[in-house]
Amino acid sequence: MNDAGPARWVRRVTVPAVLIALVASAALLLGRIYDGPTVTWLIAGSGASAVLIGALARRLPNWQVAPLSIMLMGGYLLATCWWTARQAELPATATRLLVDAAVNGVPRLLTAMIPMEPVPDTVVVPVVASWIAGLTAAEIAVRGRRMLLGLLPPLLLFGAAVFVVGPNAEPARWPAVLFAAAAALGLMVTASRPTPAGPAPVDSAPLAWSTAARDQPSAGRIDGLRLRSTLLSLAGAGAVLLVVVLSAPVVVARISTTDVDPRRFVTPPQVDSLDENPLIRISGWALNPDQPLFDVQVGAPSGDAVSEPGRSAGSGEQLRLRLAVLHDYDGVTWRVGGTYRNAGRVLPLATATETDRSLVHQRITIAELSGRLLPAMPVPARVDGVRVAYDAASGTLLHPEGLTAGMSYTVDSVPPPPASNALITADVPAGDGVARVLRVADGVPAELSRLARQIAEDNGAPYQRALALEQFLAEHYHLVSDAPSGHAYPNLGFFLLGPREAGGQRGTSEQFAAAYALLGRLIGLPTRVVVGFVVSPGGTSVHGVHAVAWPEVLFSGIGWVPFDPLPRPDSAIRPVEEDFRPAPQESTPPVEQSPLPPVEPVPSVPAAANPGRQGSTPGWMVGTVGGMVGLAVVCSGLFGVLALRRRQHRIRLSSGGPADRIGGAWLEVVDALRLAGHPAGAHLSASEVSRHGRALPGVDALPDLDPLADLVNYAMFAPDDADLEQAGVAGAHAIGYVDTLRARRSW
Repeated sequence: MNDAGPARWVRRVTVPAVLIALVASAALLLGRIYDGPTVTWLIAGSGASAVLIGALARRLPNWQVAPLSIMLMGGYLLATCWWTARQAELPATATRLLVDAAVNGVPRLLTAMIPMEPVPDTVVVPVVASWIAGLTAAEIAVRGRRMLLGLLPPLLLFGAAVFVVGPNAEPARWPAVLFAAAAALGLMVTASRPTPAGPAPVDSAPLAWSTAARDQPSAGRIDGLRLRSTLLSLAGAGAVLLVVVLSAPVVVARISTTDVDPRRFVTPPQVDSLDENPLIRISGWALNPDQPLFDVQVGAPSGDAVSEPGRSAGSGEQLRLRLAVLHDYDGVTWRVGGTYRNAGRVLPLATATETDRSLVHQRITIAELSGRLLPAMPVPARVDGVRVAYDAASGTLLHPEGLTAGMSYTVDSVPPPPASNALITADVPAGDGVARVLRVADGVPAELSRLARQIAEDNGAPYQRALALEQFLAEHYHLVSDAPSGHAYPNLGFFLLGPREAGGQRGTSEQFAAAYALLGRLIGLPTRVVVGFVVSPGGTSVHGVHAVAWPEVLFSGIGWVPFDPLPRPDSAIRPVEEDFRPAPQESTPPVEQSPLPPVEPVPSVPAAANPGRQGSTPGWMVGTVGGMVGLAVVCSGLFGVLALRRRQHRIRLSSGGPADRIGGAWLEVVDALRLAGHPAGAHLSASEVSRHGRALPGVDALPDLDPLADLVNYAMFAPDDADLEQAGVAGAHAIGYVDTLRARRSW
């Protein structure tokens, strides 16, 4: 019975199905960084259409199949653009969106926020790549009957999907299994070719016998070839398996430590100079309180308003809309410094936020507000009506094309949870992860550092320090609308300590927020400045008078907490000199003394008449003995101090674990700097203390403290990883520095 016909049809059906499965596996992989399954179906449908066209048109010449397939791809792209634009509610036509996506598709695909929304910009490139992969694979595997070579285009598509997804999704196990299984099935079906069908020759018996006799050695040789081929195949498979086993740990370790996200090579949308520092716009809005900026309609969040901790809890039903969050301060200007990536309507922070609170719906219509930053309540979860870019670190929005009068959009936000009692005992984070919001630029005026220390000296817990700083600013400074803009070190110094008669101790919310953030960092609080608007629930028109800046403090396990350092209405403002500067001493008038009553003269007593004083000890002997006793007491005290100091030195460098010994070595250096008359500030980091210790005035060629500072940072952030060898090195650095400083510093 001849089975060539069924086998041929099996191959004709199986090979296109295998190619479609290969493209679908890449679509499943890439679809994980999109919002919803729409893109997965679009990419898989693109590749499947290309494969089916190539399979059905296999009898046509090559020069006809490619133009036909490309023409149909254009229709598929138009339909894709129309569908995604309709779902995203984009107003432009499908043709215009397709042209724009063809020009800007690659950079927007690599700068879009994940999960990406299915819009023409982010869909066209994957759809085209899937179509080309399907067309090429069909030409090679179906028309050319080269199944192994036909796996290459889907493999390249799968690798490109892995590269684009990067570290932004879980490992692609099931798509990889589907790809491998489909490839194995295709190779297995096309492994053997059936013998061509035809009539059997009519041979005579002798001829048949002779032919069989001649064919027997040939059959033996064929069996030998098959055996050798099988052995070689097994050896090759074993070699490949050995290479995989040996290289897998290295490859896995390399993948886990290498950033392969292509988005780091593409520059996302940037803010302009107007939006880089919106804090300077506060004074302009304060001078134009009636300027209409935008209209907003806010729905109440599940019956309870957004409450804030500290003194700001008294704001009642007022809600805050953020415009910008400023993390970076260089001593002159607070800057946004955000990384805004193109985002869809659903924002990624919303998918990562677990909350039972209802969303707060806002409809905002722009009036005279300029720039590109969009006001919205924290934390935005969904934006409709405009294309936005999103900074996940601050939760703020940006419109790349800029704001225009009449532009309207809606935002659904997840309100922050209300303040809890955990704030009272909460700590603040430290380390490289928050170094940005703890950094203080060089050149801080000494009087500002002293003021910060005085505010924090009686408040140990971070939350108590934050409250004390809030209360200090609210009780000692005036909020005015005509204060000049500026928040550099000289501006803040004049605002905090300048004389009132010259305009000091007066400012807008710009100076209040900037001063709080700076003083907070000087006392170890991670801070940032927020520029926004304070509104009431419901519908309202937001004007310049509603613009305000406020500081926020980061607490461990809680997040960013806003504070309100502005003075309370009708509160009495005390001059700062009353509490933080010594009052001038007034000269006291002489006191008139009343005349003393007359004293009766006492008759003198002869020496012989006072026998008790005849045997008294001579004065020189009393002075000598007293001096010797005093000298002994002083020497005992000195020796006691030296003994205690040596004991403290021994405990610091020889007791406890390695991390404790490294810390003890650092304390030896800090004590030596203090004894030398050049103490290191408590707010300085280990690296800054190292630079301070190398540049002591009047002392030259001191040892380098950077190795010890590196060990201190290592022991602070990874105390369990420190060892005794590192502790010994730290002790040697400390002893060498202290001995050199003692030798070169006069008593």
